[in-house]
Amino acid sequence: MSDLGDLYQEMILDHSRHPHNYRALENANRKAEGYNPLCGDQITVYLNVQDDRIYDITFEGQGCAICKASASVMTETVKEKTTTQAQDLFVKFHSLVTEGHADQLAADDKMSVFSGVSEYPTRVKCAILAWHTLKSALEGQKAKVSTE
Repeated sequence: MSDLGDLYQEMILDHSRHPHNYRALENANRKAEGYNPLCGDQITVYLNVQDDRIYDITFEGQGCAICKASASVMTETVKEKTTTQAQDLFVKFHSLVTEGHADQLAADDKMSVFSGVSEYPTRVKCAILAWHTLKSALEGQKAKVSTE
């Protein structure tokens, strides 16, 4: 990507302005909170996990466009997946935003819009916060997730 403007692709802007699954989840049986002190992003991820499958996932919080879009895409991506599949997707997304490895994704994978984040190290923490918060919720950790 040639400049920061390219990073904010239409899909990222759309997910930021109109985040999917943005609400508290009343029947959540797992929950985690995350914070990115560098940017001020704050995310709460709610999960309903039954028989090792994510039946529902939502999030709430405030953050920059990349953070909110990442959380929105994450909820769509892991919904109805097993917890193991969600952990595998975390690894793929982490590799994507830290190293730019989009080759592990299908061409139509929504996560691929974040491939340029690796070129902007200060934005990596924004993109990965929701995913680290998801991982914490899946593992049942109680401490607030921080990108620091």
